Amino acid sequence: QVHLEESGGGLVQAGGSLRLSCAASGRTFRNYAMGWFRQAPGKEREFVAAIRWSAVSYADSVKGRFTISRDNAKNTVYLQMNSLKPEDTAVYYCAADLTATEVLPRTFRAYDYWGQGTQVTVSS
Repeated sequence: QVHLEESGGGLVQAGGSLRLSCAASGRTFRNYAMGWFRQAPGKEREFVAAIRWSAVSYADSVKGRFTISRDNAKNTVYLQMNSLKPEDTAVYYCAADLTATEVLPRTFRAYDYWGQGTQVTVSS
């Protein structure tokens, strides 16, 4: 069992920045693929970014603005979000993939555990 807890969401003006954190349980955290997804009202959950070891992957919509990173000593994954846009408004979820079927899964079905989500609202 893996427990994930996100933090760092909030309200920010367009062009601003936020850093999301996701604290995870589990003694083999360093081997998990960790992903960030987001879901806006009335829309499907969409992939944002993923990281496993030092490999990373981003959705085209956030590439160059968001950075995913991890601190294995703290069992924490981060999402630094810069140049935020109103269309980035969503609930952001972190997820853990323990199976390693893919190095950097981009589909939500590939992930085994999810956090409760944190709201990010970007005002224009």
